[in-house]
Amino acid sequence: MNAAFSLAPLFRQSVGFDRFNDLFESALRNDTGSTYPPYNVEKRGDDDYRIVIAAAGLRDEDLDLQVESGVLTVTGGRREKSEGPVTYLHQGIAQRAFKLSFRLADHIEVRGAHLENGLLNIDLVREVPEAAKPRRIEIGAAAPAPRQQPALANAA
Repeated sequence: MNAAFSLAPLFRQSVGFDRFNDLFESALRNDTGSTYPPYNVEKRGDDDYRIVIAAAGLRDEDLDLQVESGVLTVTGGRREKSEGPVTYLHQGIAQRAFKLSFRLADHIEVRGAHLENGLLNIDLVREVPEAAKPRRIEIGAAAPAPRQQPALANAA
């Protein structure tokens, strides 16, 4: 049984938790996501990440990467068939089209991508702007409150 309900009433009073809400909504929809082609998400440093996608038999022109509204979308597939008639005795290398989407966290940018040895490597980096980084606030002595002037009794 698939029960669909919205958590929107729980988040009406919240500000800035849109992605938190999306996370729960997608989990409740029971989206299994795509498992083709296989991929890895690697953390290579404190702020460096890499997505590695198996792309056997694909060329640069067979792949397309786009980032829109914080979502990285990778599409691919053979655009042309092999030349000449081919009879496969066993065809185990999948050549179907695919589309993978990755929701990027705040301040994650795609630095580049390259295809090497049948693997598509997409390099990502977290660049937090100075204004968004945590900063320490020094606590100083309280400044004296400004003295209020007594009201003049005979205001004209």
